[in-house]
Amino acid sequence: MLLSEQDQFLSYNGEVLIFQLSKPKHEEEADDKTMNLCVRRMAFNRDTKLFVQKSFGVFSMHAQSKIEMICCSCTTDSRTGIILPCILMKKKRRNNVKYFVLFLHSSNQFEQSFCFKLDYELKEDIRLFAGPSVLWRHANKLFYISSNTCVVQSAPVQLSSVVWTGEIVGEGTVVLGIRTACLPETEEAGAFSPSDRAIWGSEFFGYAIQTEKVLTGTCFMPHAYSRVVSSVYICKTDRLKKQLRISLVAITHKNQLIWFQSGVPKGVCELPYEKPCLVKTAVTSSNDLLFVVSFASGNSCVVRRRDSLQVASKWQKVKCVLVDDFIGSGSEQLLLLFKDDSNTDVLNTFKITDLGEVNYESGINYKHDVPAAEGLQENGLLTVRALETRLQAGWTSVRELQQHLGLQKRVILESCRALIDLVEERTHILPDAKEEGLVSLWDDVENPAHSLSKEASLASKVPEHFTEELWQRVVGDSLVVGVKLTESFYLSLSDVSLSLVMDQDFSSISSIIKCQSKIIKLNKAFSALTVSSSQIEPPPKKMKLDLHRKNDLRKEFPKRYSRIQLDGAKTVTAVTSLSPLLAFHRVCCVVLLHARKQNHQNDSLQQSKKITVLCGKIFLSLEDISNGRYSVKMLRDNSYCTGSVEDILAVLAVSVRFSFQILSSDCTLTPVSSWLLGEMECTPFKECQDNIFCHKAGNVHGTIFNWTLKNPFEGILIIFCRNLTVLFQCLHSLTRVLPPSCRVKLLRSGSKAVLTERLALALEKEMLTLQNSLFLKETKAENSLTWGNESGKKINNAPLASLLDTEEGVQQFRKKLQNEREESVRSMNQTMSGALYQKTALKIAEAQLSSDMIVWRLS
Repeated sequence: MLLSEQDQFLSYNGEVLIFQLSKPKHEEEADDKTMNLCVRRMAFNRDTKLFVQKSFGVFSMHAQSKIEMICCSCTTDSRTGIILPCILMKKKRRNNVKYFVLFLHSSNQFEQSFCFKLDYELKEDIRLFAGPSVLWRHANKLFYISSNTCVVQSAPVQLSSVVWTGEIVGEGTVVLGIRTACLPETEEAGAFSPSDRAIWGSEFFGYAIQTEKVLTGTCFMPHAYSRVVSSVYICKTDRLKKQLRISLVAITHKNQLIWFQSGVPKGVCELPYEKPCLVKTAVTSSNDLLFVVSFASGNSCVVRRRDSLQVASKWQKVKCVLVDDFIGSGSEQLLLLFKDDSNTDVLNTFKITDLGEVNYESGINYKHDVPAAEGLQENGLLTVRALETRLQAGWTSVRELQQHLGLQKRVILESCRALIDLVEERTHILPDAKEEGLVSLWDDVENPAHSLSKEASLASKVPEHFTEELWQRVVGDSLVVGVKLTESFYLSLSDVSLSLVMDQDFSSISSIIKCQSKIIKLNKAFSALTVSSSQIEPPPKKMKLDLHRKNDLRKEFPKRYSRIQLDGAKTVTAVTSLSPLLAFHRVCCVVLLHARKQNHQNDSLQQSKKITVLCGKIFLSLEDISNGRYSVKMLRDNSYCTGSVEDILAVLAVSVRFSFQILSSDCTLTPVSSWLLGEMECTPFKECQDNIFCHKAGNVHGTIFNWTLKNPFEGILIIFCRNLTVLFQCLHSLTRVLPPSCRVKLLRSGSKAVLTERLALALEKEMLTLQNSLFLKETKAENSLTWGNESGKKINNAPLASLLDTEEGVQQFRKKLQNEREESVRSMNQTMSGALYQKTALKIAEAQLSSDMIVWRLS
């Protein structure tokens, strides 16, 4: 499609929108009163390095006079808060001029927002801003109209030019302009020198539209610059002690670009061309702030701000410059559309650059750009293959060495066990050589059956080394005690918890300290996972419900123990209040671990016994707390957070875990990362950059975040915070930076698919528990019936006719009927002991509670 001078270009979400006015092509639509506003959505294809058309939209208008496009911009729709492309159109009539504003939606449908009529044409300082609203200058007066009122309003200010329109924190929509300076009333006009008159002839000021408030120009720039400034771009605004602080860049009629901060010039740069008319900014992938300056002659240049302002690049014959993320890299680039004399096609001559790694230009065949690189690539491939072979050989040697060291360790351990058995006068049974990967030098003698059972009995008496470390930390008003367990010991336990018992003898108080236990695991990826002992996942193994296969049931049921297959060591923590302990100045506490030890046997159902293990003692004193001996130390070191594993576990132990799903339908979720690293002042841990620690002063300090981006529009945010107040503060701060269309949803523990599978397994376990109780009852009934049949076995064998012939036979027959009646009543009314009933009811209640808990999570 051919380009014309009246075409408008606009960048929106990485796409280029081209608006064109044209007549209908079809003859039946060819009417002089019809005009089409066409829009083409063009996107950059990184494979072909060209812009391709994604979609097309048309808006038909009927007019007897000429229709023109005035300007276009991306503004906020006040109804939804969504930023949409907006176009201002003009329809000139005999007596008046009609203007109307159009919105372009994602479906390429145009919507007329509002219209208004004037008896003059808009020519000076026309701006589109949020609402949508239109602002213009006429006869040195400021006028504006919005979609909310649809009435033209006049501002009570006189101005000679408008240099910027936008949002300022705490002020709303602000118009920056230049007006005639108000001379001090206390001084006479003749008292000013010609130079003073030249300086005070005009001044820079701001006008807030919503509040109708006039802002002094000294917070923007000194009055002396107001005579030469032609355009302004405000980069940052904030408030400090109710005082407005503004950072802006301005271009002047003297061909200069000046950087102002809080009204003070901080840098100046000479521009390479004359008559600069517009300035905008771009933030590249290297976090460089670029100032893009456009000139009336059609030229453009880029000024880089590092140590000083310097011209980084310049171009001539530029049609327009757009700033957006055109290649989808997450940062902004410049799109320069050059004037093409041939005027053949849309976006025929362009350049995409960020003055760094990104550099795409039309007319270059990138497939054959560097033919000499093919030989280099082939040589590089051969070199990589050779290095991979050497690396594989080295890895094989390392693996063999590890196997050899492991074998040495097992031999030394077996020698220690043999020495212990020799001292305790027990028979030591050597392991099988094949199992150890050894070749026996003697003829192996098979162990008899009784030796195997004896080995099992001796192995249970061998003491286990179950703890690796005992530590303590102080987090706020909480004392955290942790016990690191070995992998083998933890997998054989269930219902693990810690308790603290004071070693001193205090008669007035209880020696048992109230605390809360948690099981925390840090896996290889260093992502925290808090697991409660009552939330053990049922195993995925299925069982066949068969009441008659009792032996198979006994064999399968012991396998349904806790199967938490997690990598890395597990730590059991106990959290208790610190202030009651400090009342005794010096405290010595005994750390006890409580758990259920799983016993798996082939001839009985799964059983467990309660065990209590002494883990050690901890000592606590007021001097240690004052000196910060057990305090958590999370410091910054080169943009990372330094802290030991114990410090991280302590923070997780006192924190509550919340998971949130963040969905965005209209824009990417890049503000979340900026919010975490910027406003929340978070730094990632060195071991894993997915988990970041909040260093911001206040209540939120010490909060741990985990941000996972599934796709550009969906992510999972996990927050480990101390209480709900901190959670609400974090969410309040997050919602201020998220777009209005984002949805934040609280997630329960576990996904829906996993919870559904757990519910099925929990219901299966509940049925098996009921089956087990019925199985015990049925066994007792069979035994009682067998006992009754044995007592009447002699009567059943006797002929019925012979029993009724004699009086003694009749008595025996009566006794037989009485016994059968009692057996029938006994079989129908089976009873069990109170202890057995209590145990069975407890198992059924636990199974039902587990399934009900999963149903609640799914709801």
